[in-house]
Amino acid sequence: MASSFAFNIFLLSIALFSVSLASSTKPNHFILPIKKDPSTNLFYTSLGIGTPTQNFNLVIDVAGENLWYDCDKNYNSSSYIPINCNTKKCPFIGCTGCNGPYKPGCTNNTCPANTINTFAEFIFGGGLGEDFIYISQNKISGLLTACVETDSFTSFNPLSGLPKSTKGIIGLANSQLALPTQLASANKAPPKFSLCLPSSNNLGFTNLLVKDVSKFVFKTTPLIVNPVATGPVSEQGVPSKEYFIDVKSVNIDGHVVNLKPSLLSINNKGNGGTKISTTSPFTELESTVHKTFIREFLKKASDRKLKKVASVAPFEACFDSNTIGNSWPTIDLMLQEGVQWTIHGTNSIIMAKKNVACLAFVDGGTEPRMSFVKASIVIGGYQLQDNLLEFDLASSKLSFTSSLLLQNETCSSHS
Repeated sequence: MASSFAFNIFLLSIALFSVSLASSTKPNHFILPIKKDPSTNLFYTSLGIGTPTQNFNLVIDVAGENLWYDCDKNYNSSSYIPINCNTKKCPFIGCTGCNGPYKPGCTNNTCPANTINTFAEFIFGGGLGEDFIYISQNKISGLLTACVETDSFTSFNPLSGLPKSTKGIIGLANSQLALPTQLASANKAPPKFSLCLPSSNNLGFTNLLVKDVSKFVFKTTPLIVNPVATGPVSEQGVPSKEYFIDVKSVNIDGHVVNLKPSLLSINNKGNGGTKISTTSPFTELESTVHKTFIREFLKKASDRKLKKVASVAPFEACFDSNTIGNSWPTIDLMLQEGVQWTIHGTNSIIMAKKNVACLAFVDGGTEPRMSFVKASIVIGGYQLQDNLLEFDLASSKLSFTSSLLLQNETCSSHS
């Protein structure tokens, strides 16, 4: 009860915060709180679905194409309406069916939905439907979501790898079925959403439909399109729905890391480039990129008299925390037109164990995971914490603040 009360108080305060930052006083009804799960380092939000309303904790996934939730054998909703296949509302070919008993997650002649959890390592199906959704305590109808009866799967668990308290995923990709796109269409507004991931026990937020101008100073860079699908399902000629940015070089303390330019760009097979991920807990570097990056970082750390100690998996570059003080190499992602995304120590240092601080970047290997292609750099959740991001899908632009801590703010500070 105390946790629920705190969540409701947060919703009220963050709504007031949004109004105070905006040039308009019109209230925004599409803000959700975000928490961080300490065991998985994943981020999740909470919203209500159905009649009677049931609250669902859902993992935030900026690569997810839709919202899907677990409508197991104990779940029911009198307001649930399955979307029939071969209708205007169904964007996919084919139908799903079920032998009963009929309920949400078990209906016939239903539009299929791509319900994906990359941690489960399996592709599984769900049915597309409509039901009431409660965002910031506002009742919203007409949104399409996917309902998955998870206990009908016997060979694997669709919720595998997700925090134990969560029951699905809220996808925020550049997709027709992602909530920001649906809400923008319903409100006749351009699709634009913000994301502010919290650190540790703090609260962050996502605004699923940004209409106002923030008081913060943003830097802006184009969102670029990977022409090849990057998810577990690939269709020729269909581009990726994930968010890529054009990193021209990576600098450490002003020194350019000697990376092959071909690794930083997306090739004709869809490999390479830099994407943003909320389901990668830490920034992942393709193995050859990681090797070069770590070597250069260790040189700069040595110049600053940091004492190297044994690695602590999954981190390679680790140091005696007593030797750091305020001396920690700064990392810059150099983007188009001289724009730079600075990753300060708060987003690159992690205390791996007592007196041991590590660089929070990991080796992402050479093979793709639940995909046919692999990005060279995947900017992970730890590097996004306390950074306010705005994804402008209409203009294909990403705006970012770098660490709010430098402005004496956090994702959970509302004044």
